[in-house]
Amino acid sequence: MTRPRKAILSSPDELFDVVDRDDRVVGQAPRREVHAKNLLHRATHIIVHDAHGKLFLQRRSMSKDTFPGCWDSSCSGHLDAGENYPEAARRELGEEIGLHDESLPLRPLVKLTACPETGHEFIQIYLLGPYAGPFELNAEEIIEGKWATPADLDALIRDHPGQIASALRLLWSRHRAEILAAL
Repeated sequence: MTRPRKAILSSPDELFDVVDRDDRVVGQAPRREVHAKNLLHRATHIIVHDAHGKLFLQRRSMSKDTFPGCWDSSCSGHLDAGENYPEAARRELGEEIGLHDESLPLRPLVKLTACPETGHEFIQIYLLGPYAGPFELNAEEIIEGKWATPADLDALIRDHPGQIASALRLLWSRHRAEILAAL
């Protein structure tokens, strides 16, 4: 189902758009500065689901600067400077889990407002599916992937909250019903 693939490494010098409280671009700064100063910026998360309502989760690499080794959405990532949410979502699908097919059904769902739990990111959430694989996991970004039922994810968050990235915990707690209704 999943094959590791070569990484596309992120750099502390890559540029992100810095945004205001209304998610309007007000400047640009390098990744390291954005994170060090908790500047508002943008990211996207994609939840891949299969025809049976299972969700594909990824376990983040231990080399990640935030939530290493934690379970997270199917794929996620920052928007590059000048990039919009749909472009970033498609790029991340290719970079992290090897999905380069532009015809795959990517649907916007909800947007999380920037806060400490999101890492000061506005996060546009997308659903992709039904899709059952295959995936080509980026070994520099992802340790492993697995399918989980909504009940599996509920139990993982309840029993092992420290093993879940905070953005996924927040997303699931606020928008679980909307996600399930959209599957």
